[in-house]
Amino acid sequence: MGSFIIRGGKELKGEIYPQGAKNEALQVICATLLTPEKVTIHNIPNIRDVNKLLDLIKCLGVTVTRESQSTYSFRAETINFEYLQKPEFTEKAEGLRGSVMIMGPLLARFGKGYIPKPGGDKIGRRRLDIHFQGFEKLGANFIYDHKSNFYTIEGARLKGNYMLLEEASVTGTANIIMAASMAEGTTTIYNAACEPYVQQLCHMLNRMGASISGIGSNLVTIKGVGELKGCTHHILPDMIEVGSFIGIAAMTQSELTIKDVSYENLGIIPLSFRRLGIEVQKKGDDIFIPKHDHYEIETFIDGSIMTIADATWPGLTPDLLSVMLVIATQARGSVLIHQKMFESRLFFVDKLIDMGAQIILCDPHRATVIGQDHQIRLRPTKMTSPDIRAGVALLIAALYADGTSTIHNIEQIDRGYQNIDARLNQIGADIQRVE
Repeated sequence: MGSFIIRGGKELKGEIYPQGAKNEALQVICATLLTPEKVTIHNIPNIRDVNKLLDLIKCLGVTVTRESQSTYSFRAETINFEYLQKPEFTEKAEGLRGSVMIMGPLLARFGKGYIPKPGGDKIGRRRLDIHFQGFEKLGANFIYDHKSNFYTIEGARLKGNYMLLEEASVTGTANIIMAASMAEGTTTIYNAACEPYVQQLCHMLNRMGASISGIGSNLVTIKGVGELKGCTHHILPDMIEVGSFIGIAAMTQSELTIKDVSYENLGIIPLSFRRLGIEVQKKGDDIFIPKHDHYEIETFIDGSIMTIADATWPGLTPDLLSVMLVIATQARGSVLIHQKMFESRLFFVDKLIDMGAQIILCDPHRATVIGQDHQIRLRPTKMTSPDIRAGVALLIAALYADGTSTIHNIEQIDRGYQNIDARLNQIGADIQRVE
């Protein structure tokens, strides 16, 4: 198990480029299973979760060729369905939440798919009901083996249908869209997730020959086609990493330029940071964060305490609430962080409290942060990363702390952030990776 040793209190300065979007990469890589033709994808991030998925689809029989540092080509001419029954497949798929998205493409093209209960962050209940309810609406048969925790889906001839999703699940929407892309007739998905990741997937599928309309809305229509062809696709910059860099710059009182952020796809993220008092300047397609000696949390019009809460797109992504919570510890004023989607994501705040932060954990979903306005600097400590986003929040706290901190289990951070230590060291941080 790896660790970071962080010598905090360093002022950062310079430019940093965000990696390709993790969540988009997992979707579009799975989409390559829909065609036997060559698909080329640019800007794939070199992170643990993506690399696990690349390894998984190679084992399924997909020819994966690395053409440059972040460009891969895929050719899924044949699929080894016998591999899906092997213990090795179960072990690989269980360790990756994104593995569930191979189900839609396999069902669409081959009429069957198998997957064990997938893993991922331990951040609370993460149901898969939406995925399988959608497949059943298309005419597939679903079987769940409770003893082995194994899911089976079969449907030789899928037919389009109308469906109203009870939850705007991003991966569920993506999986159903991929399955419906080759179904007979028209599928209409209401309450579909409309995050940029899903929009990018839809645009990619249309370039492959699919017929998808309503992209960017919560009402998506898919007219099934007989086959899909190859294409070239470019992954967006990772909005979560962009937000993380905004938080790092503000917290460490540093001047930082975040390059090529695809600003139009950031949605409410810049505004949400401005509500915490952070100046976010748009310069072309870059974001410039000036040095902040202080940043003050806004209040609502009636003077009541600001609440920052997650919501389905175009609301604020839940993946940034951990970052916003930690930077609020050094703001002027107070804020209520409301994590609506996952009930275990805020439990990492006990580590921040140990460092001297003033946080009241109200319940599993809400925490009140009383900003200290840099009057009391966080203390260094030893801690363990519980999940990707909490891990980066703890890294931000350690970069600010007065002294040397250690973060264990950094494999969690590596799941979503590409060479984060080396990239931050290039702009003035002092992070040492040890095994």
